[in-house]
Amino acid sequence: MTDTESIAYDVVVIGGGPVGENVADRTRAAGLTTALVESELLGGECSYWACMPSKALLRPVIAQADARRLPGLAQAVQGPLDAPAVLARRDEYTSHWKDDGQVGWLNGTGTDFHRGHGRLAGSRTVTVTAPDGTVTTLTARHAVAVCTGTRAQLPDLPGLADVKPWTSREATSAQSAPGRLIVVGGGVVATEMATAWQALGSRVTLLVRGKGLLNRMEPFAGELVAEALTESGVDVRTGTSVESVGRADGTVVAVTSAGDRIEADEILFATGRVPHTDDLGLETVGLEPGSWLDVDDSLRVTGTDWLYGVGDVNHRALLTHQGKYQARIAGAAIAARATGGAVPEEPWGAHAATADHHAVPQVVFTDPEAAAVGLSLAEAEQAGHRVRAVDAEFSSVAGAGLYGDGYRGRARMVVDLEDEILRGVTFVGPGVGELIHSATIAVAGRVPVDRLWHAVPSYPTLSEVWLRLLEAYRDN
Repeated sequence: MTDTESIAYDVVVIGGGPVGENVADRTRAAGLTTALVESELLGGECSYWACMPSKALLRPVIAQADARRLPGLAQAVQGPLDAPAVLARRDEYTSHWKDDGQVGWLNGTGTDFHRGHGRLAGSRTVTVTAPDGTVTTLTARHAVAVCTGTRAQLPDLPGLADVKPWTSREATSAQSAPGRLIVVGGGVVATEMATAWQALGSRVTLLVRGKGLLNRMEPFAGELVAEALTESGVDVRTGTSVESVGRADGTVVAVTSAGDRIEADEILFATGRVPHTDDLGLETVGLEPGSWLDVDDSLRVTGTDWLYGVGDVNHRALLTHQGKYQARIAGAAIAARATGGAVPEEPWGAHAATADHHAVPQVVFTDPEAAAVGLSLAEAEQAGHRVRAVDAEFSSVAGAGLYGDGYRGRARMVVDLEDEILRGVTFVGPGVGELIHSATIAVAGRVPVDRLWHAVPSYPTLSEVWLRLLEAYRDN
């Protein structure tokens, strides 16, 4: 390796996913010279192996399911999906795993792009090892932002290394549907990929260690999703863990805690994420390699005045949209501090990622969709709030029946009885992902329940479920 040069910038960003791109965009817009370092594809996990490809796989599945709920259309869509066409469209949305467009956009912002492996090398210093082995040293006058995200966590199981299991990357980029697929896990990746590949022709077995699916949401969310997966043909087994796994003659054999032997062509482990900080040089600045970065609400790493941890790497909210929100906050804080400006600490200010604590929205793109923001009932009670949960069935809303015959879904709002505001909202049902932003505004804005009465939902839409919830709250 040859050390070719040293370059000084105001800001150096390590990690070129959506989070890093947004930090760089904000600091450049503030007039700060900025470098962005990425070792893989610019655009990161979301663009090539997560959000974009997974939703491209799921959209035809959901559209077909919705069509089958409508007389006059249902008979026209009874056949199987055209899997090659679905996969080809997925490939378009990943730009065929090429980042030329992303690089062009970044160059247009005035940010310098360094392709290579970035590592901290002491305070305000980053070394970049390029693919050809040359090393460039970047120094930051004001800030280094670590936006390296996470990677899939694999369990320590006998035989796993020889199996070459799928992680979320293989599940979203596979070029054909395996005949039989085992999915291990009960969270978002597991349920979404079980939904997608079952519809694309795989025979899916879903193994869930816990009692149910989507355990970070209200219990009814996982129950409704599990029912629908079972009806679609997925073999859902809860309370089941994998004890060992092997592959012989191309066939995967998983042995479960119940003693069952399950054969498949591929096995996907969707069992959590770990921070992508193991080879980042954290030890050079007194931090533990492989650890999550502890940050304040301006996303500055605890104990430093120059290092920021933005996005999934800080473990506050492992979601692309939340990471981009943090990037906007961090960019503003970096710019303010660089010019000697004040960075007030009050919640909901321009420099505080307050939504991470109170109003994190998420949509699970299964059929039915599950969407939630804020706290569940259990979380609100554990946090010491005096709350009441109010439920409504979507069957009470005219828009649900019009959306599709046999519509099944439920809504819940968790009301703080002291402040008369919403602590959390959950929707489950077809199409509810587009409802969640109204709930996010209500929770983040701390809109009083009495004022919500004056937010009139249009008739006949799914949004009328808000009226049913408010009526139930007032009448009981």
